[in-house]
Amino acid sequence: MPKIRAFSELSNIFGKILIMKRILGIGNALVDILTLVDNDETLRKYHLPKGSMQLVDMRKSERVKSGTKNCQKTYSSGGSAANTIYGLAMLGADTGFIGSIGRDEMGDFFEKDMKNAGVNTLLMRRNLVTGTAVALITPDSERTFATHLGAAVELSPDDLNPMLFEGYDILYLEGYLINNFPLIEAACRHAKEKGLLVSLDLASYNVVESNLNAFRKIVEGYVDILFANELEARAFTGTDPDAALSLLSAMSEVVILKVGADGSMLKKGEELIKVSALPVKCNDTTGAGDLYAAGFLYGFARELSLEKCGLLGSFMAGKVIEIIGARMDTLKFAEIKSSIKEIMNEN
Repeated sequence: MPKIRAFSELSNIFGKILIMKRILGIGNALVDILTLVDNDETLRKYHLPKGSMQLVDMRKSERVKSGTKNCQKTYSSGGSAANTIYGLAMLGADTGFIGSIGRDEMGDFFEKDMKNAGVNTLLMRRNLVTGTAVALITPDSERTFATHLGAAVELSPDDLNPMLFEGYDILYLEGYLINNFPLIEAACRHAKEKGLLVSLDLASYNVVESNLNAFRKIVEGYVDILFANELEARAFTGTDPDAALSLLSAMSEVVILKVGADGSMLKKGEELIKVSALPVKCNDTTGAGDLYAAGFLYGFARELSLEKCGLLGSFMAGKVIEIIGARMDTLKFAEIKSSIKEIMNEN
């Protein structure tokens, strides 16, 4: 009996370390087509505001793909929330992802890529083509998206069986879902009924501008952890970062405001933390916000301090902008996991 008693005592002491919160993501299941362009002329040709995410129909999507057929391209499974969940899974977190894909090769590609990372895929198959996001990357590393949602847009509130939320602790939502307000509201409602915290990334400044009232209803009514960059925060509040942080923290318990090369500001109640950006060579900003969220939520799921959560977010964002695209390979993640252990163990 002494051995059993000793094990019980150790379990009580280390339980919080061994048990990690499970994270469920919902978002647009897309295949990213990362396209390097020589200048901004392509953006002007297709009327795509630089740095934005524009929803386009199939015809325009095909025109953009055809017009850039001679450019260097890379394909990967993507979508904002999918990028975050993929990153979390590669770090070792227990994750799930709900999305809608087509019955086609692109859909098979998306599902296989997520499963290979260790994600519990909860995907609905449709008779439409799998959505694609053409990311036009200019020489200054800025990315502009022409996104055709395809089958992704078919995800509906009826697909969200409450049982899908069972066993998870945090729901992570991408702001792009705001275009389907009944869906995002149903997801938040189910999450709250099952006791999950709700986390939301505002996604893109132009999406916030077009859906401000809807965002306000979701943030004020449901969101516990809110991610925004400087442009998104300005679109939401009409103020500079410092004032925006204060306003947003009155609506959500935890607010993370990313300010580019100046790093990020994090606020939880009266606690305010500023974290510097990682000093790296920026080759492509695609996925920086998504992987910041992955790093932050990984720390949050392990109940680390707000500062360490921010450090992990900054570290992940810094690593992904060193490469083209939002998907780092297994070797890169092995290095990242080693570094993350050091950050976590620092006093």
